[in-house]
Amino acid sequence: MLGIFLGLAVLMALAYLGWSIIWVAPIAAGVVALTGGLDLLEAYKDTYMGGFVAFAKDWFPVFMLGAIFGKLMEDTGMARSVAVALTKLIGTQRAILGVLVSAAVLTYGGVSLFVVVFAVYPLALSLFREANISRKLIPATVALGAFTFTMTALPGSPQIQNLIPMEYFQTDAMAAPVMGIIAAIIMGGGGYFYLRWREKKLVAQGEVFTEPKEKKEKKEDEQPDKTPNFFLSLLPLLTVLLTLNLLEWDVVTALISGIVLIMLLNVTMYKKFIPSMNSGAGGSVIAIINTSAAVGFGTVVREVPGFANLTQLLMGIKGNPLISEAIAVNVLAGATGSASGGMGIALEALGSKYYEIAMNTGISPEAFHRVASLSSGGLDALPHNGAVLTLFAITGMTHKDSYKDIFVVAVLIPVISVAFVILLNTIGIL
Repeated sequence: MLGIFLGLAVLMALAYLGWSIIWVAPIAAGVVALTGGLDLLEAYKDTYMGGFVAFAKDWFPVFMLGAIFGKLMEDTGMARSVAVALTKLIGTQRAILGVLVSAAVLTYGGVSLFVVVFAVYPLALSLFREANISRKLIPATVALGAFTFTMTALPGSPQIQNLIPMEYFQTDAMAAPVMGIIAAIIMGGGGYFYLRWREKKLVAQGEVFTEPKEKKEKKEDEQPDKTPNFFLSLLPLLTVLLTLNLLEWDVVTALISGIVLIMLLNVTMYKKFIPSMNSGAGGSVIAIINTSAAVGFGTVVREVPGFANLTQLLMGIKGNPLISEAIAVNVLAGATGSASGGMGIALEALGSKYYEIAMNTGISPEAFHRVASLSSGGLDALPHNGAVLTLFAITGMTHKDSYKDIFVVAVLIPVISVAFVILLNTIGIL
């Protein structure tokens, strides 16, 4: 079992240094294989690549179509249209709320987290400038809307972090809705009140809005003169949500319906379609390979003799088995710096065990689904997380400027929300 922890340490350390998990994961898996007594070449070619390929086979269509959907929403101006309308509705005097809601609506509608950052940042800059709020809070505000409750908690979310557990627990995207809504209220409400408190504290210290030194962002006057109608722009988001959850279409079909609708509503922009789809499809390849690499590591872990001891250790945690699931997913998400990657490792290794527990106890598979999803969005947002690094790159902020606020809204409060819903489940309320 020591070899498993050594492999995890290697994975975490190299990921933290910024090395790509695509080649770091096989190295970490090799450490696990060597210390576990497996043949190194066989462990890589058969075990590791078997898990890698199996995950890619199951999930590549979702990654690709989701990325294309998000890119089309961005390039047609629909994502911006939704964000602009929502911020106007909420008002500049509530700048933090406006940015938060805009990011949340886009994410819950199926737009990828990275696209949301690009779409919302210019609006956040404008709103924070007018409200005279320090730019230090922009990264945490966007992170709260895009990286937390809409990604893992709200039932029906088409984000991959809510879809991966379906395969392991035979559930759907609406799994454990009450549990998810309670967690979402804690994350969204707690994060928003924290950011408002931080806003007042910064103002009291004399920290207000300052113009960016480097013009990395698109200014308002550089944006397209016209954006699509807000209600029409909302239709593709609603289409994906409703077909996935109410009509119970497969997520692939739901995403295709959203993509087709975007193109029909923007037929005059047909020249943008091919470049947008090419860009989205290309970007999805890196995303699916990153996650598949992490899952391949989990497959090797499952094959070594020490895994039986690790399983016994996790399953031996006293109390509700949801606790051990939450710990496993959180730790692995933190180790990989990836919500989907960490959850993929944990469920690939332990998913069948937790499903068996669900079948033999009074705890529903839906509860295991929701806790896995919620837990993936906790320690994943540590400093080496790819989305966090992208957020800093786009906003021009640094870890020193803004990471502690991201830690509170995207790590601390989500972990508290998971603990709270597990407590409610343990005492029989959920």
